[in-house]
Amino acid sequence: MSDVVLKDLSGPVVLLGAGKMGGAMLEGWLKLGLPPHLAVVIDPHLPDSVALALKARGVAVNPPAHVVAAPAVLLLAVKPQVAPDAVPQVAPLARPGTLVVSIMAGRTLAFLADHFPDGTPLVRAIPNTPAAIGRGVSVAVPSATVSTADRALASALLGAIGIVEWVDDEALMDAATAVSGSGPAYVFLLAEVLAEAGRAAGLPADLSARIARATVSGSGALLDASDLPAATLRQNVTSPGGTTAAALAVLMHEARGFGPLMEAAVAAATRRGKELAG
Repeated sequence: MSDVVLKDLSGPVVLLGAGKMGGAMLEGWLKLGLPPHLAVVIDPHLPDSVALALKARGVAVNPPAHVVAAPAVLLLAVKPQVAPDAVPQVAPLARPGTLVVSIMAGRTLAFLADHFPDGTPLVRAIPNTPAAIGRGVSVAVPSATVSTADRALASALLGAIGIVEWVDDEALMDAATAVSGSGPAYVFLLAEVLAEAGRAAGLPADLSARIARATVSGSGALLDASDLPAATLRQNVTSPGGTTAAALAVLMHEARGFGPLMEAAVAAATRRGKELAG
């Protein structure tokens, strides 16, 4: 379905910012069948080698504004701290019906509405870093002006880098960011501290790092492939009175265990997201 949506656009997809996340999305769109001539990249900091490679594929890179056709989509993928300067530079490209999708962390629908005409359909989304390998999660919230067709188009664009989940209450975006947006860092930290714990228990550091990394990635793959809840998979590994049970007694301690720590961590990230949003 996504390939059909992207092949039948009324105008180009204009991408503001082709860094790691924006670049991953662009690659996903092209693989899904977006005609290269319908892709426009605006990024003055794009390396020359990347710009030349994209132009060779038929993608327009930093064209003069007056030659850009009315966009079907304007996707904002710059860093949030430069948004106040960068967004006004591309806002005049929007025409009635142009869908604006933002993946700028902390930049609210109200921020977007201040830069575009009344009635512009706006989508705020937060993807995470596994998008780089097409395994990302994007949580998205629409403005009241987003139609069913707009939502399908946004889903197609975001779906090029992984799964898409929608919420109708923007207040949930900070918590969603704390879970999915920041979540990869929690998993990487798990691999990091598991390796260090193995070293402290006597394993050679390089061996401990390798098996910790493989264990975390393999467990994630098993979780993804299984229809069972995470709790059931955990229980399947745990023999009563065994080594895993002994470790889990520490990790699942009511007051000092992994659960209370993770709850506090997600709460801290959620609070910080609200602070950054102003």
